[in-house]
Amino acid sequence: MEATVVPRVKVCCISSVEEGWMAIRHGAAALGLVSAMPSGPGVIEDALITRIAGVIPPGVGSFLLSSSQHAEALIAQQRRCRTNTLQLVDAVDIGVYSALREALPGIGLVQVIHVVGEESVEEALEVAPHVDALLLDSGNPNLVVKELGGTGRRHDWGLSRLIREQSDVPIYLAGGLTPDNVREAIETVGPFGLDVCSGVRTNGALDEGKLDLFTGACRV
Repeated sequence: MEATVVPRVKVCCISSVEEGWMAIRHGAAALGLVSAMPSGPGVIEDALITRIAGVIPPGVGSFLLSSSQHAEALIAQQRRCRTNTLQLVDAVDIGVYSALREALPGIGLVQVIHVVGEESVEEALEVAPHVDALLLDSGNPNLVVKELGGTGRRHDWGLSRLIREQSDVPIYLAGGLTPDNVREAIETVGPFGLDVCSGVRTNGALDEGKLDLFTGACRV
């Protein structure tokens, strides 16, 4: 896909209705709601995800981050939480996508690709035809305790650019983004969207000053 000049911003690890509205006031196009994970920040209960998703206004994406790899569990969780997008943070069998499409019509599917090397480019391009977008992050699902996001680390943005150039679906860029490096990220990768968590937080709480700097840098 072509580079995006002013990418959308997805603020992840939203932990309350108040944080959600703060992100929306600063122009967030989507909110990330993190369910149970083997590691990483921002995890909240499904009941709170449902509550936050229920007040997000039309036009703003509500992303349920799920670590499940099984269609039945993913379908049941999305139906409980009632978000408009399902973000799969771990790899799934190809057949899972068709099962999700059939059971959850109208729900966006976003697959996370953890960019660990050149093999991640091939992985991303194999998955792309089955989903609505890819999210390129800096986790490592091969560890004993899987890292499936929220690491605060950068990965090789050159590989992310290759994926964006060859992919037929939009690309979100995640991993170590901050107000200080987001402009470089946009110019290097040209993603459709940016996904930020720790880079706009202080002591775990969403920081309005950092959020303002981050979204402002995206519009320069």
